Amino acid sequence: MFTRTENFKEFIRFYPIVSSIIAIHFTLFLLTVLPFFPNYWFFSTFSGVNLYIMEGEIWRLVTPIFLHSGFTHVLFNSFSLVLFGPALEQMLGRGKFLFVYLGAGIIANIATLILEPLPYIHVGSSGAIFGLFGYYISIIIFRKNMLSQQNSQIILTLSGLGLVMTFLQPNINITAHLFGLLGGFLLGAVPYYNKKDLSSSMRGTTNWASQQRKKMSFHSPLKLIIWAVILILVLLGLFFR
Repeated sequence: MFTRTENFKEFIRFYPIVSSIIAIHFTLFLLTVLPFFPNYWFFSTFSGVNLYIMEGEIWRLVTPIFLHSGFTHVLFNSFSLVLFGPALEQMLGRGKFLFVYLGAGIIANIATLILEPLPYIHVGSSGAIFGLFGYYISIIIFRKNMLSQQNSQIILTLSGLGLVMTFLQPNINITAHLFGLLGGFLLGAVPYYNKKDLSSSMRGTTNWASQQRKKMSFHSPLKLIIWAVILILVLLGLFFR
C-alpha cells in the first residue's frame, strides 16, 4: 500500500493530484532560488504571516501549504506525500483527496493564526501531511476494513512518532502539526460520527490493538529494515530543518 512500484509515467497517471501538488512544490521552490526571479517576492506575497492575514490577505491561509523554505524542506515533505498520498487518493478519489489535503492544511493555518502571535511567519506542507495521517486514523477507527492490520500499525506508529518529534525539534510549527492531524481526523470522522458507531468502533479498535500486541512477530528482519529506513526519512523530512 505504501510501497511504490509504479514508474514515473504510471505514477503521474494513477495519482494526478499528488503529482500536481509535488510539481507545484518544486516549481515554487525553483522560482525562489533561481537568480533571475525575484525570490523575495514569493515569500513576501505567499508565506503565512498572521499580521497580513488579519489585514485581509486571506490567500495566505492556503499558499503556505505549497511554499517551502529550502531544498531539504521541499524534498522530504514531497517524499512524505509520495509515500502516503497515493493510497488515500486512490481510496477517496481525486476531488475528495484534494479537499482533505487542503482542508487539513487550512485548518492548521487557521489554528496558527488564532494561537500564534501576529508577527508569526510560516511555510510548508507539514500541516496538510499530518492531516493525511489524521484521516488515516479516522479510517482505522471508523472503517477498519479499508486498511490492513499491518498498514494500520504503520500509520499509528508514524503518527505517534510524529507527535513526539513535534515537541522535540526546534523551529517547528507545533500548532500546525497538531491541528493538521486533528483536522484530517475530523474530516474523516464527521460523516460517521454518532454515539452508537463511535462506541462500537472504539471498542473494536481497542480489541484489535489488544490482539496485535499478542500477535506481533519480528520474523522478517528485511521488512523491519525497510520500514526503519522509511521512518527515518519521513521524520527527517517533517522535523529536521
